[in-house]
Amino acid sequence: MASTVAERGRIVWRMRLHSAFRTALACAIVNGTTLYGPESLRTQIKFPAFSRLLSYEVADLCLGKPPLASLPVSATVGDALAALKSCEDNFISVWSCDHSKNNLNSNECFCIGKICMVDIICYLCEEDNLFSPSLVLNSPVSVLLSKVKGLVRHVGPSSSLLEAIDLILQGAQNLVVPIRSNSKRKQLQKSSSTIHNGCEFCWLTQEDVIRFLLSSIGLFSPIPTLSIDTLGIISTEFLAISYHSPVGAAVGAISRSLVEQTSVAVVDDDGILIGEISPFILTACDEGVAAAIVTLSAGDLMAYIDCGGPPEEISRVIKARLKERNLEKILDQFIMTTSEPHIATIVSNSSSSSDDELPSPTTTTTFSRSGRYSRSSSYSARMVRRAEAIVCRPGSSLVAVMVQAIAHRVNYVWVIEDDCSVVGIVTFYNMLEIFRQNLESIV
Repeated sequence: MASTVAERGRIVWRMRLHSAFRTALACAIVNGTTLYGPESLRTQIKFPAFSRLLSYEVADLCLGKPPLASLPVSATVGDALAALKSCEDNFISVWSCDHSKNNLNSNECFCIGKICMVDIICYLCEEDNLFSPSLVLNSPVSVLLSKVKGLVRHVGPSSSLLEAIDLILQGAQNLVVPIRSNSKRKQLQKSSSTIHNGCEFCWLTQEDVIRFLLSSIGLFSPIPTLSIDTLGIISTEFLAISYHSPVGAAVGAISRSLVEQTSVAVVDDDGILIGEISPFILTACDEGVAAAIVTLSAGDLMAYIDCGGPPEEISRVIKARLKERNLEKILDQFIMTTSEPHIATIVSNSSSSSDDELPSPTTTTTFSRSGRYSRSSSYSARMVRRAEAIVCRPGSSLVAVMVQAIAHRVNYVWVIEDDCSVVGIVTFYNMLEIFRQNLESIV
């Protein structure tokens, strides 16, 4: 009996091995032909595959995505702050209606924008708002919305992948997509407070589209193997600040980098890249980082971020400089408090695997409201980077840069020379332009 079971196991194993071998051989033949075969044969192989790729709808890319967290346009900045601290997403959608009401006409309720913690931080850092932080919290949430039109666009679930890429290249950052409901989801919707027009919504980002294209990257061969320099997608126009310059002078650059989904490079006098001030990092910070931005240099702010909160000497500097500028109200609003010891372990170096380079798990000081933990402490399950920039070389291949950006959950990668001088920046937008041109030649 035992020998019979063993024999059956060997037969099943051989069948699976043969199936896997045939699949691997077929993939090798197709990939080899796609890369090195005659043009006529490559076209016959790639065209059906591209047809299948282009047949995907945006709803296919939204499978498994959670419904949007949302606020009505009638909410205040304080409401937005509380929502962001309790939300699992970095961004919250703002709608033209009050989503708690059900008697709305379908044409009256739509998403008008998105906000994140960086919007609140930059608004707090404005000169007029520094002297009255409590009044800022009572301002309407609309003051946080970007003045750039078209960053958020509604699309139908049956919109094609090509249409989604075109909208992104036209300036859209988030595509609001209705979630196709099943009976189980409809039952769960009853307790949801984020239902609009009778259904839930999610949104599609540049990262979602790039990640999807990466799963079919072989179809675009040999483009993914070419260097970003050869493809000409390195943008030499980027935002930068000197290591010793006050960050307060770069609040506008931080706000602009959020809109452009890039970052602000921190460089020395020779143009060497030291680090960055990234909106993707600041979204995981508490609103109290505004006090650090208006008082510290770029280098000191990087130390603030790397430590998960200011070291004691930086805390004293922040307090002293706030008092010099008669900004004690910020001290009253954002009380200096001591957080739990594990706060120091939350911020990790994305480009290092050495535990020796992490901050020691000692008690750190951080800005927080009403004695609560900082926003960073509630994000311990998420990947939060240090201020060290993610970099590549001009000779790096397109696919390598794509993987690098996706792995670190950013929309860009800095391009540097061997001496670490900044060449430029490559963004998801630049990559999508290349893929769109390739798809255009097929269509």
